[in-house]
Amino acid sequence: MGEVFFRKLTRWQADGDREELADLYVAAYQEPPGEEYRNRERFLAVLADDVQRPGFDMVVADDVEGEDDEPAGLAYGYPLHRDGSWWRGFVGVLPGEVEELTASGKVFALAELMVLPEHRRRGTGSRLQDRLLSDSDAELAVALLDPANSAALDAFRAWGWERLGQFRDDTGESALEVLTRALPG
Repeated sequence: MGEVFFRKLTRWQADGDREELADLYVAAYQEPPGEEYRNRERFLAVLADDVQRPGFDMVVADDVEGEDDEPAGLAYGYPLHRDGSWWRGFVGVLPGEVEELTASGKVFALAELMVLPEHRRRGTGSRLQDRLLSDSDAELAVALLDPANSAALDAFRAWGWERLGQFRDDTGESALEVLTRALPG
């Protein structure tokens, strides 16, 4: 298990490296055969949309002792649009301070954080999210997590994230946990 090196990717670099990043996605999530392709394609589609968002930012962890300096993980996100549209799936009443921070452009969404299994529990995920969030002038970070992913929920809580509520997709079927973390701003 090697040392990791962290590097920032611009939106153009992320878009240019999208196939390699999709390979990382498949390896990190280790989905059942048959699901890999569908979920890889969905990741590529989401990434294509996300790199277009104003303020998009990405950090990649490269395994410098592995073959060809392959990615060991990544984190990316973007500031939420001030109109509050991102919160449309929030269940219940959004706290006033969160609405105010969103309207003032001070909320950053951690859209994706993934780490290869062999690099987990080595501080890679924590360092990825810290690196990503440290460059933001936001005062609050927000992330959506699958409530069935107890390992991810435990990791985020250990990193200082707190539960804000639930988020439902457009169909109303899938519920995600909404976690927030105060940032130095």
